[in-house]
Amino acid sequence: MSDRKEIPEGLQYVGKALPLDDAASKATGEIRFLADQVWEEALHLKLVLSEVPHGRVVEIDTRDAEVPGLVTVYSWLNTPRAKFNSQKWFAGQKGIEDQEIFPQTARFVGDPVAALAARDKQTATEAAKKIRVRYEPLPFVIDPEEALRNKVLIHSPSPAAVLNFESGDSASRRKAFAEAFAVREDRVETPKIHHAALETHVFLAVPEANGRVTVYSPCQIVYAVRMTVAQALGLPLHKIRVIKAPVGGAFGGKQEVTFEPLCAFAALHTRKPVRLELDRRETILATRTRTKTVGYVRTAVNREGKITAREVRLLVDTGAYTSNGAVISAAMGRKLFRLYRIPDQQYRAEVVHTNTPVAGAARGYGSPQIHTVTEINLDHAARLLKIDPVEFRLRNLVHPYDPDLGGGPPLGNARILDCVQKGAAEFGWKEKWGRPPEAGRWRRGVGMACGTHGNGYYGAYQDFTTMTLRMLEDGSLTLHACLHDLGQGVETMMKQIVAEVMSAPPETITIPAADTDTSPYDIGCQASRVTFVCGACALKVAEDLREFFVGEVAGMLGCGPEEVVLKDGKVWARGKPKEKRSYGEMAALLQQKRQIEFIRTLTYQSPANPGSYAANFAEVAVDTYTGLVSVLEVVSVHDVGKAINPGFVEGQIHGGIQMGLGMALSEDLPFDDKTGAPKVESFRKYHLLNPSDMPPIRIFLIEKGEEHGPFGAKSVGELAAVPIVPAVINAVNQALGTYLTTLPLTPERILSALNPG
Repeated sequence: MSDRKEIPEGLQYVGKALPLDDAASKATGEIRFLADQVWEEALHLKLVLSEVPHGRVVEIDTRDAEVPGLVTVYSWLNTPRAKFNSQKWFAGQKGIEDQEIFPQTARFVGDPVAALAARDKQTATEAAKKIRVRYEPLPFVIDPEEALRNKVLIHSPSPAAVLNFESGDSASRRKAFAEAFAVREDRVETPKIHHAALETHVFLAVPEANGRVTVYSPCQIVYAVRMTVAQALGLPLHKIRVIKAPVGGAFGGKQEVTFEPLCAFAALHTRKPVRLELDRRETILATRTRTKTVGYVRTAVNREGKITAREVRLLVDTGAYTSNGAVISAAMGRKLFRLYRIPDQQYRAEVVHTNTPVAGAARGYGSPQIHTVTEINLDHAARLLKIDPVEFRLRNLVHPYDPDLGGGPPLGNARILDCVQKGAAEFGWKEKWGRPPEAGRWRRGVGMACGTHGNGYYGAYQDFTTMTLRMLEDGSLTLHACLHDLGQGVETMMKQIVAEVMSAPPETITIPAADTDTSPYDIGCQASRVTFVCGACALKVAEDLREFFVGEVAGMLGCGPEEVVLKDGKVWARGKPKEKRSYGEMAALLQQKRQIEFIRTLTYQSPANPGSYAANFAEVAVDTYTGLVSVLEVVSVHDVGKAINPGFVEGQIHGGIQMGLGMALSEDLPFDDKTGAPKVESFRKYHLLNPSDMPPIRIFLIEKGEEHGPFGAKSVGELAAVPIVPAVINAVNQALGTYLTTLPLTPERILSALNPG
């Protein structure tokens, strides 16, 4: 392996805000998303969703739906009944398998109970309306706390999982609470919410020769799709090929497998290409949501404002099927120990089923929920102590290279103190927080919060990736990797890393789409691992190829490797700049002379999982007549190690703040207690923040480097949506003198708090 000192200290491509590779094609409409692609012979699927929250399917009457153009109707009666868990991403992973392509028992309004295949989309849509499903009603429950109490049996066991983590021991924790100067307890509730990607879910499956099927999906993990399709259909892996289609937004909503098994089965059954394009209602109800979470937190502090002990109990609503309920609960618990120096801490999570849509991966993978619970509580504790919330946090936050008190990997170069100090100064915290309370119609307030997120799965699950880098005969480069660009610029960033090492223009580098037939294995775009893990692999395979190329060039030029200069796609011996050759000329010459190909393959195992950190500061104005909240300003400071592409980093933070503001103030998927019916089925009642609602956002990056990250980089994409949620809640509570803890802070909830009578 070559020494990184060979790379010039003055970076040429890394650290530059290069545009997205596909920005122009997206802006002009040239890029073809899966919904844009026309397959003349394709059959169209349409789902039939349950209209009851819980009921055994007694009869599916298709007589009225048998119209010209209808090919077949699928249900539990004529599809495979193999059980699977849609969130699994690697072979051998444990998890409760309680899903089928179609269930015999519907468990929520929106549970797919049938699907029609027709020769055109309109016929499929109209025929689906004529399907009549008769159910035997069963008891249902939609509230997670009630689900824990009344034992409505949705699945067995109940609860689905119970997790316990702790640092310290129970005796010292009891002592800390008994001797505490103050103890603050809170109940905090976060909502079930929709990812709201512009692109709804869409799938295409094409039958191939020899019983194979190719599945096209705008997914986040092609190998997980292949594995689950194989399990659901009872096929060997080599019979299934999965190709990642361009993605029109995901945010975790396309991380899990949903209807790929159905499409693959229908394609093999009909021997025709099969398309399924969900509408917004189907995407909201029948895919995945963020978990609804109820948190009970109890924090002990001493006279000096140090946190001496904390107990957190979560109730995690995983919806009608287990999916990632246990995994996300574990992730939330692990993050609890990586932000503050709390010697005695206990975390307990109970995962419950409800007759509501399935919860799954969502941006932050539990970080927005757990940090909202704890950061609101910390603000309340600071008010109890009459301590500045910034000062309170500075006394308790982790320091660089602290151990993880929960037993996980070391925190690395954790720069959360820098984030808080920089943010407070730029925001003008002391002046704004010290303002006297306002008494008019409009009340201003400020709040802040901290957050952390990981960089992959090291310490919990396997985390490795393989890449192959080739130099072609004209000097251009091809990086074969299983990357999933979801719009965040993954491919552009990888090109910047390779370009920096190889001193080759990024536009000369190609990265083919993820394809299980041709791409090396990788576990996908999840866990904020792509920059830290995949980026490090790209760096190292490029270093390997550079070393190989330089060694062969040195032999050709009759000089030592240290005398070879690579610059902007040109190569020469130091001191002989007039004898420059392009990479292509040199590669072609060496192929002829040495009969070699310039190619290197490397499998990289992540050696660490440091924390990424952020602090957000927000100022709000609350209209006490209407309960409406206006966010006036946000300052966001992120510890990113090194920004490979600062433009992408800032874009991620802007997008994350928009998502977090929605979670804090307006987004929710409520259900009727009496009927189990959803109250929101479209964007008409699902209130996203629009561009006109967005406040001015000032972003500052802490770039102190992180060992093992490519050029010192670590993740930002998921963390960007985390601390803004509690920061805004804390600002509203500071403005009003309230202790609001149920999200979102709708006008109704705010007015009820102001007028409790």
